[in-house]
Amino acid sequence: MLEILTNKNQEKTKIALVENGNLLEYYEEIENGERKEGNIYSGIVKDIVNGMEAAFVDIGAEKNTFIHLKDILPKADETKQKKDKDIKIKDILKLNQKILVQVKKDSNDKKGARVSSHISLPGKYVVLMPNTDIITVSQKITNEKEQERLKRLVKENITKENGCVIRTAAVKKEKEIIEELKKLEEKWEKIENKFNENDKETKLIYKTATILEKMIIDLADKNIEKIVTNDKEEYEKILKIKEENKELENTKIELENKNIFDKYDLEQQISKINNRKIWLKCGGFITIDKTEALTAIDVNSGKFTGTKDLEKTVYKVNEEATIEIAKQLRLKDIGGIIIIDYIDMQKEENKQKIQKLLEENLKKDRSKTQLEGFTRLDLMEMTRKHICSHKEQK
Repeated sequence: MLEILTNKNQEKTKIALVENGNLLEYYEEIENGERKEGNIYSGIVKDIVNGMEAAFVDIGAEKNTFIHLKDILPKADETKQKKDKDIKIKDILKLNQKILVQVKKDSNDKKGARVSSHISLPGKYVVLMPNTDIITVSQKITNEKEQERLKRLVKENITKENGCVIRTAAVKKEKEIIEELKKLEEKWEKIENKFNENDKETKLIYKTATILEKMIIDLADKNIEKIVTNDKEEYEKILKIKEENKELENTKIELENKNIFDKYDLEQQISKINNRKIWLKCGGFITIDKTEALTAIDVNSGKFTGTKDLEKTVYKVNEEATIEIAKQLRLKDIGGIIIIDYIDMQKEENKQKIQKLLEENLKKDRSKTQLEGFTRLDLMEMTRKHICSHKEQK
């Protein structure tokens, strides 16, 4: 049974995705906070840093945002086209120039937000990418015939100036995709018109969906049994989302006048989210350490001695660890480069089994993941795109 629970007070909104009482995802949004990720702004170039091929852009925030040359050049399929190394940022941007940017990563205590001129407008079935010719399909859609059908459908219904990413929810859909493409292109036209207004002021042009709204829309086809909130205003918003999504017609929307998380006894699970060490049922454990550059996950045998066969013992720990790692990546919303140091396995077939098991468990994650496989040092290398700003997550 899949449920979405949201509890709001004067300080923050807590959002939890729960399946049969088990916490799958958890987020916190600070009331009147500064979450900007996904927002689109009309910005002004304030400084050009030639040595870094980057610039600082004022979007009206406390700190100027940062944009790199690669996020200004036309977006292209890097597998088919080499970058022009002769282009310099000073040839593209000028001081006080107006520029349309989208926040890709929120600011923190040390840095301003990172922005890009590569705009993306997410829908349930596709993500519209204006001013590109790239049409690509989610890696989670593995059926080649379905991939081709979806690409053909999109190409026939999208304008030449736009590209898109076809999401997993698009499988076996047709009318819904066409309708969504039209809505997203209309939204993009309004954004362009607003940006092209004759002014040179920093302003918010498009505000992205909240974490809760995005979660409901992303999971609408996953048979959500109910959505519970303690806030009347949030309740009305959820009802409106339900009216606009046929897939939510059987979902119960409930308004409670008490602390939702107390009633559902989730606080204990939430309190463990930041634990560095996570024990496995077999007696082994994993440790998760985040750095500026990457997240390192180490697998240890711990108390598990297993059988006399060392390889079987090692595989058992790695197997349990793999399932738990996929779960923790989603629960902690870990993004960026992730390196997993499994206990060394001698048999190549066991490494392949572990990699396949990780791939299967990552399919449950609604975020984009990319598995690169084992390196020469026998480290598993992968990337994951976080769903919301870490600044807001507990």
